[in-house]
Amino acid sequence: TSPYRRQLLQQLHLPFITASPLCFEEIDQSLSPELVVRHLSLQKAMSLVRHFPDALIIGSDQVFVDTRKRILGKPSSPDAAFSQLRSMCGRCHSFFTGLAVVDSQSGESVFDHDVFSVTMKNLSDSQIHSYLDRERPFDCAGSFKIEGLGIALMEKMEGNDYTSLIGLPLIKLTEMLKRFDVDVLSAKGG
Repeated sequence: TSPYRRQLLQQLHLPFITASPLCFEEIDQSLSPELVVRHLSLQKAMSLVRHFPDALIIGSDQVFVDTRKRILGKPSSPDAAFSQLRSMCGRCHSFFTGLAVVDSQSGESVFDHDVFSVTMKNLSDSQIHSYLDRERPFDCAGSFKIEGLGIALMEKMEGNDYTSLIGLPLIKLTEMLKRFDVDVLSAKGG
């Protein structure tokens, strides 16, 4: 129910409502990042099926993979956010964003994921602390909000769909919706 994902969905001009998933997010370090985001995205969507019996339900989740190939989610504290950002300085990292669409009526589901890489500038401790104090990105994988001041942390970004970095890859979503006969370019706005 991220406000940023809500803004992205509004770009598609489709009617929708948002709901908080009814599940616990747990990252299994023994799985690949692709499998982690697949599991979490599908789990989020499936947790809402009984509450929306005649709907397409979209679930998404994102993890950050650090330089040691560890999968990290949202920081657990301001200190953890500082550590995440400090470890990212001057290095390239990947964000894996999973996306699941479930037809609650038929039970059919589709999944995909997107990978987006970022290279962070070398930052001083005071710059990191200032960023964390101003932006408070403690609910974001990787401890930054690209849709806000987080863009100032970046040296370079690479990927197919910048919206995946915000947490909802719209290019993939529009393709996935076609499998359920929803063409966003033909649909009437909501």
